[in-house]
Amino acid sequence: MNHSKKTLGSLQRVDLRDFWEDEAREFTPWLAEERNLRLLGEAIGIELEFEAAESRVGAFKADIVAKEVGTEDRVIIENQLERTNHDHLGKLLTYASGVGAKVVVWVASEITDEHRRAIDWLNEITGEQFSFFALEIELWRIGNSEPAPKFNLVCQPNDWAKSLTGSESPSEPTETKLSQLEFWKGLVDHAKGKGTALSLRKPRPQNWYSLAVGRSRFHLSLTANTRLRRVGCELYIRHRQSKKAFALLQGQRTAIEAELGVLEWQELPHRRDCRIVQYRPGDIEDRTQWPELHAWLLERAESFYKAFTKRVRDLNLGEDDEEEEAENAG
Repeated sequence: MNHSKKTLGSLQRVDLRDFWEDEAREFTPWLAEERNLRLLGEAIGIELEFEAAESRVGAFKADIVAKEVGTEDRVIIENQLERTNHDHLGKLLTYASGVGAKVVVWVASEITDEHRRAIDWLNEITGEQFSFFALEIELWRIGNSEPAPKFNLVCQPNDWAKSLTGSESPSEPTETKLSQLEFWKGLVDHAKGKGTALSLRKPRPQNWYSLAVGRSRFHLSLTANTRLRRVGCELYIRHRQSKKAFALLQGQRTAIEAELGVLEWQELPHRRDCRIVQYRPGDIEDRTQWPELHAWLLERAESFYKAFTKRVRDLNLGEDDEEEEAENAG
């Protein structure tokens, strides 16, 4: 029997300094690019949105300041082209306190044992509202291909432990947090089993799960409200020109609702943000409902993504949109 020969290439490690000679002028701008922040976000399970690079914090400058999509939580990213050191650990904490960051990310070529223990300790002693991550970055190529980055997660918060030990508000007891975390984990497992094309992130113990929709300051959000016993899927808009964006989308309401069914168009007049949402009854505290709720949420998320992605990308918000992007670039 004849078998055609199939060959595989060999992975070759590329020295970081061979690609990025200067940390501040080359590595930081590369990491701040949207596609690379997306790679970093996928590694830590958080969808990141760029806010500023070399952002001044007192007498110092933070490498990258970002926000978590779906929240207003600040994220500090400190990056190095060498192994971690005490100087950068001090800067990391200084920057985090200076901007009020809830998420702290340290990227380096090597995370030393003592700094791994320090990050693990910070995750242990802080409440669930704070998260510390440490990652090692590598570059690899096959043959003469362009180098490809790889993030290796070394330290991360323990969501289960933090849900049990973190300070809780009276409206969100520990049991609810744990139930939320398990519910979203179940949704992710269901979505992966169905082979969804949606980009899935790591679930967190909270009442929403956000998904990218292809444009900064717009995102899809799946929600689970235990008090009202309902779940929902929404397009959430928090652009500086959210009211203008909302009006432009509302002008396409007939076509959009022909695809998605009747929606609630919530302009939220007393806030900057807007949402376009669909709800259905559902109590995540009743686990027998989970299969049905997971199926509905996945179907709605995929349908909302299909209906809104191009429309959101095509929104012409004029000079104000350009100003927003320039403001984000710092």
